[in-house]
Amino acid sequence: MKYKIKEIFFTQQGEGKNTGMNSVFIRFTGCNLWSGKEKNRGNAICNFCDTDFYGTDGVNGGSYTKEELLEKVKSIWMGESKRINVVLTGGEPLLQADQKLINYLKENNFYIAIETNGTIEPPIGIDWICVSPKPNTKIKITEGDELKFIYPQPNFKPEPFEKLSFKHFYIQPMDSEKLDSNTNRSIKFCMKNANWKISLQSHKILGIQ
Repeated sequence: MKYKIKEIFFTQQGEGKNTGMNSVFIRFTGCNLWSGKEKNRGNAICNFCDTDFYGTDGVNGGSYTKEELLEKVKSIWMGESKRINVVLTGGEPLLQADQKLINYLKENNFYIAIETNGTIEPPIGIDWICVSPKPNTKIKITEGDELKFIYPQPNFKPEPFEKLSFKHFYIQPMDSEKLDSNTNRSIKFCMKNANWKISLQSHKILGIQ
């Protein structure tokens, strides 16, 4: 099997609990909530996505076997640790990231984090699961490490997700033309709701990938 990848790059995690962790991001193409094409955004289930995950034309993009993917990641890892940290993201990485890939990366001493919309059951063995729920979907991942709610969203509230079994709950301001207002609203929400902490996209603030 070959995995279709938009881009692979070394950086620091910019969001949530693991902000500042050296990681190689593997961005898979495709999503089950939006095609990635601007002409389809208006009718998409998730129409506020700020990520380009369409195609394989990004940095180190292409089609990879699991062996090729491992070698590519090892070639760009710049961390001091012998354990390589990877973040599987998208799009929706669980459309492609299967048990064979997870097993292979674990056998090679990888720490695996994933960023998902939560609508697809994950393989066994992922070390850190971050779910970002979207409206009009059925959440199948009801426990994990981090739940990140993009805020605000019309007719879609964070509070019902507090009953799920996650270790950390984050509110992240929606990146749009209303970012300043969304940030202020997010801060006020967290100040009134002790279960939630603010998550800022520090990589954008710092101007890194």
